Amino acid sequence: MLVHIKDIVKDGQKKGYALGAFNIHNVESVLGVAQAAVSAQSPVIIQVSESTIKYIGLKPITHLVSTVAKNIAAKVPVALHLDHGKSLNSVFECINAGFTSVHIDASALPLDENINLTKQVVEVAHRRNVWVQGEVGAIIGGHGDIYGRIDNIPIAKVDEVIKFTRETKVDTIAAAIGTAHGVYKNEDIKYNILRQIKQKIKKPFVLHGGSGIEDKKIKKGIKEGINIINIGSDIKIIFCRTLIDNCLKNKKETDPRNLLRPTIGAVEKVVLEKMKLFGSAGQIKILEITT
Repeated sequence: MLVHIKDIVKDGQKKGYALGAFNIHNVESVLGVAQAAVSAQSPVIIQVSESTIKYIGLKPITHLVSTVAKNIAAKVPVALHLDHGKSLNSVFECINAGFTSVHIDASALPLDENINLTKQVVEVAHRRNVWVQGEVGAIIGGHGDIYGRIDNIPIAKVDEVIKFTRETKVDTIAAAIGTAHGVYKNEDIKYNILRQIKQKIKKPFVLHGGSGIEDKKIKKGIKEGINIINIGSDIKIIFCRTLIDNCLKNKKETDPRNLLRPTIGAVEKVVLEKMKLFGSAGQIKILEITT
């Protein structure tokens, strides 16, 4: 069932587990994430990027997630979120479409411009009871990149994160603390930076680039105050590998559904493992959702 993101995030804060925010790209990945949430009895954030919206269309993807949440995932809480909105236009369109959370990513701009742009989004979004995620320190890398090294991973300045959060009044905050989009050998979580941020800011912290971080580091990060963990590359990678393998094994197949069907289970398996790792599995038994 569709819920406001604040309901599940606040419960995670209270009980010490993290929410998985999983990037979807098509109907198969939506089904895989939803089925994992049902199997795990876990709340879940389904998030879409601007590129996915461009690929499918805003109305189709919104209706797809809504329909799956109301039917296949009717017994678990599902929140819909825009990931890395780069323009005011795309962010406002998602607000109008019914998203309960939007990410305005102006982190590549100077801090004062980032603050000003984010404040504009917050002003509009809060009038519509929509949460806003802001970002300080651009998260580099490429979604789906695997196993190489990435040079010069940015680290956000703690004082800038504090200034940004207080001035913009965002609801959730993402900051560059050593991770990257993709899966790289030299990614890490700078726990000292995370601790300093959490000591000064009580807002939920969002970890971008969760796919490339070891499980033990994720667990420690959650204990240190990470509340939401974005997973994109792991889903892309397993989807593509599964589809390619199935196509190679069934070169004479002419029904695309038969070629695509295994990807649903593959995505479900990856997401289910993440939900167990994050501690969200089993939480809906005791979750109270305000309406």
